[in-house]
Amino acid sequence: MRAATFVKAGEDLVVKEVEAPIIGAHDLILRVKACGICGSDLHMSEVHDSSGGVKPLKQGVIMGHEFCGEICELGQYTDTKFKVGDRVTALPFVNCGNCFSCLSGSGHRCSEVSYTGLGELPGGYADYIKVSAHETLYLPDGLDWNLGAMVEPLAVGLHSVRAAKLKAGESVLIIGAGPVGLATALWCQYFGARHVVVSDRVPARLVLAEKMGVTAVINADKENVIASFKKVVGARPSVILECVGIPGTQQLAIDYAPAGGRIVVVGVCMSPDSILPVKAITKELQINYAYMYNRQDFELTLDLMNRELIDPTPMITGNVTFENFPRTFENLKQDKVACKVILNP
Repeated sequence: MRAATFVKAGEDLVVKEVEAPIIGAHDLILRVKACGICGSDLHMSEVHDSSGGVKPLKQGVIMGHEFCGEICELGQYTDTKFKVGDRVTALPFVNCGNCFSCLSGSGHRCSEVSYTGLGELPGGYADYIKVSAHETLYLPDGLDWNLGAMVEPLAVGLHSVRAAKLKAGESVLIIGAGPVGLATALWCQYFGARHVVVSDRVPARLVLAEKMGVTAVINADKENVIASFKKVVGARPSVILECVGIPGTQQLAIDYAPAGGRIVVVGVCMSPDSILPVKAITKELQINYAYMYNRQDFELTLDLMNRELIDPTPMITGNVTFENFPRTFENLKQDKVACKVILNP
């Protein structure tokens, strides 16, 4: 099968023929129909050492964890509800299936978890992918393949907004208008936030946020973020979602928050960072970190997308085939306009 494989940091991915995945007793093999390019993949492909808390990728790794596809093979002991030809997506990991985390739907917290497309198990930048039947969900007929690839990033946004314990009528500041920031904006609107304000330094991303119905946008390069927020809302934000993940943004969130405010750090920072704790302490801030999602997040995302109550279509800014994939992947590291580009093998 074809796959886009990692060579080493600083070099283009290479599309080549590799061995197809071998099915296990509790697995499914999917023919990949769509797989989104995630910012985490772009960042991980640049990691040279473990100083930022992330191990460098090994040569030959197949990335891609935002995927959907069609079942083409079932393992011997797979749940009989699945059949060849079913349209599905899956949570991108394999776990023990028996511990408390797994049985409660939070398989990403399993002590034996292995992640798909993040350097451990082969991912979706390929013709075929092996997934755990236990973590596989049907893709509703109302969702096309591109939307199927958006389930994973939307689940990240949902998990983050749930971590914020958002109440209807509250005001929210989202730092960062990339895919995760825009996903959280959709969920904040759905759960009844009165004001959803997005800040970013890239005008094109702010235009996209406006198209998705946010209350207001703030160009952080040209405006005082809190002054602009207070001009719109009349007070500081009840909830701040940090969706950038670079050094300094956690401190910005602390600076922006009011006394008693709530912060959820969503952006995955892969470099050392520091904060001034006294500012958080004296404000008695509640700071949470959100990572990935659980099965319930995937299920609700699929349900509401199918009912057209959550629509990420404006976030999809391009599609690519294997022919142009390596160059597109590299270009996205500098592209400040594209939001979500999807590989269709």
